[in-house]
Amino acid sequence: MVDTMALLPPFIRASRTTRTVEHPPVALPADDEVLLDAPDDLLGPALVAAGQGSYEVAATLLATTRASGAWENRDRYVVRLASFAGARPEWFDAWRTAAPQDPDLMVVGAQLAVARAWPSPARAELLRELSPLITAAARGDDRDPVPWRIALDHAHGSNAGHKYFEELWEAAIRRAPHHYGCHAAALRYLADSWHGSHHECLDFAETAAQDAPADSLVQALPTRAVLAYLTDGCGPDIPRSRLHAAADRAIALSARFPAADPWPAEMRNKLTYVLALLDRRADALEQLRRIGPYATSFPWDLVSDDPLGRFLELREEIRLRSASGHPRSEHRGRAHSRDH
Repeated sequence: MVDTMALLPPFIRASRTTRTVEHPPVALPADDEVLLDAPDDLLGPALVAAGQGSYEVAATLLATTRASGAWENRDRYVVRLASFAGARPEWFDAWRTAAPQDPDLMVVGAQLAVARAWPSPARAELLRELSPLITAAARGDDRDPVPWRIALDHAHGSNAGHKYFEELWEAAIRRAPHHYGCHAAALRYLADSWHGSHHECLDFAETAAQDAPADSLVQALPTRAVLAYLTDGCGPDIPRSRLHAAADRAIALSARFPAADPWPAEMRNKLTYVLALLDRRADALEQLRRIGPYATSFPWDLVSDDPLGRFLELREEIRLRSASGHPRSEHRGRAHSRDH
């Protein structure tokens, strides 16, 4: 699809001035006030309208993100809208009938098709049949990195070789050098391809974070690599200092966003789990305060079929241990996902 480059090319540095703003923490909300995967104020109306059979609000929302280059929001909205279309297809079918060449429709359609194929035992074969659909979505707007994130997931699921993946990776970061979704997709591919080579995966994540702006979600990418390491149970040990440094980097990123904000909620949920695995109780409690009522399915669905219930359970464990002054334990080895 594009010219080949190395999988880990130098990241394009972006010149940006950022200002760290301290936001006061908020008290923990009651259990019945906590929401799972709550949409933000822009996505919410689009989902409501879709539930009523209308696609226009969703189409306008995605067109706005594309026009403004709000790629992180666009990626999130595409995933959520595709998921909704999988359960309630009427509004999406009406959109496809009305505007089959709409670039926003094509991206949602590509995401939906990949998501439908993913759980199948014949996933690789089914995904290979979707290549033309993803290529068409990528041609809809050449600036848009989201189809390339979908293509990276597609390559992962279809067991594509490294050379092909490198082509997709280069195309993705050429469009948005610090797009978190593309980096997370690359990390998932590398984690499977280099199973047990957590040092290399963390190297990739740290390099990306070091070159990303201070307010980029890519700053939290190392915690994703750390989470995979802590819950995997294979591969050589990584020095604890690197694990804590990844958590510290994500804590600094979290402090840049307001508390009780749905936008950084998934990053904070993931960070909280990592901090719990590292037995950093006070830091985990602070992130829970910043999460407020916004629980997210990831990472809790990695360890439970009831992600909201697991979030609330861990939140209570951390709160009680912090209140009781329970002595901190020192983990000599690797924590596992079922330990907490």
